[in-house]
Amino acid sequence: MPGSGPEAKWARTLLTRVLEPGDEVGGRWLRELGPVALVRRLREGGRPLAGVRATRWAGLCARAAAADPARDLAAAAESGARFVVPGEPEWPTQLDDLGDARPVGLWIRGRPSLRMWALRSVAVVGARACTEYGAHVSAGLAAELAERGWVVVSGGAYGIDGAAHRGALGAGGATVAVLACGVDRPYPRGHARLIGRIAEQGLVIGELPPGDHPTPSRFVLRNRVIAALTRGTVVVEAARRSGSLSTARAARRLGRFTMGVPGPVTSGLSTGVHQLLREEAALVTDAAEIVELVGSIGELDELPEGPLLPRDLLGADVRRVLDALPARGPVPVAEIAREAATTPDDAVARLYELRSLGHVERHGDGWQLTRHAVISARGGAGPP
Repeated sequence: MPGSGPEAKWARTLLTRVLEPGDEVGGRWLRELGPVALVRRLREGGRPLAGVRATRWAGLCARAAAADPARDLAAAAESGARFVVPGEPEWPTQLDDLGDARPVGLWIRGRPSLRMWALRSVAVVGARACTEYGAHVSAGLAAELAERGWVVVSGGAYGIDGAAHRGALGAGGATVAVLACGVDRPYPRGHARLIGRIAEQGLVIGELPPGDHPTPSRFVLRNRVIAALTRGTVVVEAARRSGSLSTARAARRLGRFTMGVPGPVTSGLSTGVHQLLREEAALVTDAAEIVELVGSIGELDELPEGPLLPRDLLGADVRRVLDALPARGPVPVAEIAREAATTPDDAVARLYELRSLGHVERHGDGWQLTRHAVISARGGAGPP
């Protein structure tokens, strides 16, 4: 199959150095030719492919000639990152909705499976220069979503993004930061510790190869990944020209839920949200209202959701965490980690994977097996 296998993955690694995120012309070449043939054309130079002028083609060919996939993969490994491409088990297929603007691949730091986490994820985004009200609301929503077993996705920036990540982490929950630069290069620098913490307890992902820097256009294009990856996007606080509005509008184009948190009518940082609400976005004020929209029927009753898979399909690390839970009652993360012989951060990561598969559910500060998991462990027998 064109586009699969080690050679194709190597070619996609190289292409992350050549094609800018969201380049639909390059995405069309990739779809029509496949990654290996496209790299061959770029390295041979010659006549430009359709859709670009000669000068642009020459620039792309120069990038291809200078790219060194082996060096990038080594740098990624040194920072604890991996490269995931379409067709691999960890690839979140909802990104395919982006069509030719789909990422060439994703660089990922963190232990959990991105595909599993994306099944139950919500984006919380907003202004960088937010108010105290916006930060408070963002952190509160993220904590409540995390407590309900949802993964909070944001962009790692100052303001609303940072508050959302901290809220989820503070609740012992799961969060994903989508960066507009290399995942080994935390940006903004003032969030280096926060992004490092996210990589330990959650996931840090991006389209750009190790060491690459952010640009204004890359921030905007990064937003389409946040929108496509999640079930819905919540904008907490945003001025009329805020970049976070592009995330919400991308979500709407992709058929995802678009939500906004109202703010004071006297605040310029709420005008963009209010504009969204006038267009089509749903007004939300707490996590229960968000889950009512993005969750499945019965979600508010805490029924398990998602594919219910047998234990023997789980990885060894995930299965150890599952086996650490008793048959009855919620257990704190620290106790689960101790029984599974792992760290609390690793236990949290595995628990959210198990939650996406319907094996466990969160109750306050503890986790317990779902009824389905208890029955499966007994070989299909009902409760005593």
